[in-house]
Amino acid sequence: MCPLPQQPSSTTKPPRAVLHSIYAFPPNRDTLGATSYFIVGNEGNILIDCPAVEQTNLDFLRSHGGVRWLFLTHRGAIGKTAEIQQSLNCEILIQEQEAYLLPGLTVTTFTQGITLNSTLEVIWTPGHSPGSSCLYYGELGGVLFSGRHLVPNQQGEPVPLHTAKTFHWPRQIKSLQSLRERFTADTLEYICPGANTGFLRGQRFIDQADHCLASLDLAALLQIQPLL
Repeated sequence: MCPLPQQPSSTTKPPRAVLHSIYAFPPNRDTLGATSYFIVGNEGNILIDCPAVEQTNLDFLRSHGGVRWLFLTHRGAIGKTAEIQQSLNCEILIQEQEAYLLPGLTVTTFTQGITLNSTLEVIWTPGHSPGSSCLYYGELGGVLFSGRHLVPNQQGEPVPLHTAKTFHWPRQIKSLQSLRERFTADTLEYICPGANTGFLRGQRFIDQADHCLASLDLAALLQIQPLL
């Protein structure tokens, strides 16, 4: 395929290692400063949300074996999905209620979730948006890529945020409860959030994730008023 016009690679910081086989891209202005992640796996590489479509990022992805799947955690993470698919010939995964936002593209949709292979599973967690979803990676003690369903607060703790654009706050809390019931300390060690990663002070992940989720007061969260 013809290469896409790009900004000079010298303007872009390269992705950085987060955990073994997992990399984080710099925040992307096209997705309101969201963080995209990349997992290099034996059964296929997966890109979680859209990084900036710049040559440094595309070269990095190609040098690590390309991208089999591009998983979008919610509608705000779409960015330049069309350009990513055109350049890397990857399969796009998105929850069925938000697929209409990608007209003309070949996409794979799911309802409650989808299992991609022995280590990767997508989980529908509606609330932040109708199709908000998380990706669970079963290696390294368990890693949850939470998009904007859970983001770090100023103390680096994972929390749901009730904003003026939140689709359905009670449903988001219900989705959080489902995650708490799904995982244990043996199956969930880390959360990699899709936003507010500056509060992690360069770490790019939240550890002791199951304990953090269990510590949240869901009843109190339901009473929180939206942030403007």
